[in-house]
Amino acid sequence: QVQLVESGGGLVQAGGSLRLSCAASGRTFSSYAMGWFRQAPGKEREFVAAISWNGGSTYYGDSVKGRFTISRDNAKNMVYLQMNSLKPEDTAVYYCAARPGYTSVIVAASGYPYWGQGTQVTVSS
Repeated sequence: QVQLVESGGGLVQAGGSLRLSCAASGRTFSSYAMGWFRQAPGKEREFVAAISWNGGSTYYGDSVKGRFTISRDNAKNMVYLQMNSLKPEDTAVYYCAARPGYTSVIVAASGYPYWGQGTQVTVSS
């Protein structure tokens, strides 16, 4: 199993930047594909970004392409989400998720068995 703890959320003005971090426990973190999802009030959970176990492949949701960057540091058991040019519609709770077993990256939330508690991102206009 793996435990995930997100941090770095907060309040930022439109056009600003934030960097989210996700700290993972466990010795097998380097074998996990990792994803970021978000959920705004009254909306379904949305795929944001994902990265393969070795960082060799990354995927982004259409709404964040060109603005967000996912990365990971396997030596530190960390995954990051750099968010630039933030918009009010990026306001949501952001969740880190893990998919074990050297599997391919997927965008469906159902494919990630492990989740963090979430961190709130609020973008003011």
